[in-house]
Amino acid sequence: MKFPAPNTTTHLFLVRHGATTANERQPYVLQGKGVDLPLSETGERQATAVGRLLAEFRIHQVFASPLVRARQTAAAIAAPHGLTVTTIDELHECDVGDWEGLDWDTIQQRHPEAARKFLDRPGDHPYLGGESYRDTLNRVQPVIHSLLERCDGQNIVVVAHNVVNRVYLAHLLGTDLNRAKGIPQSNGAVNFLRHQQGQTIVTSLNSILHLDEMPL
Repeated sequence: MKFPAPNTTTHLFLVRHGATTANERQPYVLQGKGVDLPLSETGERQATAVGRLLAEFRIHQVFASPLVRARQTAAAIAAPHGLTVTTIDELHECDVGDWEGLDWDTIQQRHPEAARKFLDRPGDHPYLGGESYRDTLNRVQPVIHSLLERCDGQNIVVVAHNVVNRVYLAHLLGTDLNRAKGIPQSNGAVNFLRHQQGQTIVTSLNSILHLDEMPL
């Protein structure tokens, strides 16, 4: 008699946190690991929408960056499943150094050469006084890979950040990190990944169909 093979596929919902007032400013200001704002009213609605979407799935564990905006988003996802959120320090947003809380016009006026280098090649050149995209990937990739291996056969959620998600997705897609800024990650977006036999593939990128704010 043949028995069905055990389910060894891990499904990962990789989520970007809902919006904060820093995301909503015009022009927006950089919000790295040093600005720890809560969700705005819009961000709370986005987190609720993600929670409704993922309530349709059997979720086994929810992980999040330790920053408030990520933890609040993760809590909205975990609640329908009766789960608690596990925070992981390494999932914090990229360290944007001296540019924390500044908009790009101001950055380019104050630090034109450093800004040019970063915008041209963010994988190789860091935010002034902070991390590069490669630094961020080197911090994040081993942690997420460990979760995928450890949570074998489960459906898990990781709530992280714009740069964190971009660099990890670029890694999986084989995209040069210097081009990772072209990978969209909207507030409240969900990416769907599948991990099996040591290989992780991206099956859905930057899904926002669940968000009320999506234009018709």
